[in-house]
Amino acid sequence: MSENVIELEQVTKTYGTQPPVHALRGVSFTVRSGELVAIVGPSGSGKSTLLHILGTLDRPSGGTVRIDGQDVATLTDRRLAALRARSIGFVFQQFHLSEHATVLENVADGLLYGGARPAERRERAAEALVRVGLEDRAGFRPGQLSGGQRQRVAIARALVGRPAIVLADEPTGNLDSRTGAAIIELLHELNADGATILMITHDGGLAARLPRRLQVLDGQIVADSAARTTEDV
Repeated sequence: MSENVIELEQVTKTYGTQPPVHALRGVSFTVRSGELVAIVGPSGSGKSTLLHILGTLDRPSGGTVRIDGQDVATLTDRRLAALRARSIGFVFQQFHLSEHATVLENVADGLLYGGARPAERRERAAEALVRVGLEDRAGFRPGQLSGGQRQRVAIARALVGRPAIVLADEPTGNLDSRTGAAIIELLHELNADGATILMITHDGGLAARLPRRLQVLDGQIVADSAARTTEDV
């Protein structure tokens, strides 16, 4: 597919005034539907700020951000929340699962703000668990799972709404190397099935295993392994 699901044009983000902190400095790139992209850089490079901008959790100070075709600057907070619920799935390093709910319920909660009926939420949650290979753990609680299984639940929850974009923030950061490698393999498999995934990481070796890498330094994109000219798009 050639449809762009993310478009950033000269995006800036500045915090404070005495003196101002320039977290992002003229960031521009696009991501096509179906890409698997690593956003890599050291701590303090601007990755977290970029994640918040991409996830519409924060608004830029300048420039243009389009997510799934929508210019976020034109949206009210309510419409922005609706866009986030419909088009973006999040996977975090800390999993953020409810310990008192079953695996199926945790995944189904990813549809709470999408207007789906309870029966549909459960059905789609079961389908998402099949995609991550945890259909036999649907009735378990997070405390009964390994770290890798918990991250798979978090990935299923991100996918259950069939978002245009999945943002994964250091998804292997709390896992041992073998389990982390299995999670990366899962992300590759999901991408091969059509999911658009951006993974934030400080691990250059991990990023090297992904088809495209954006390197962030001092709030700027300093390298793009798949840089394209306008004629290529």
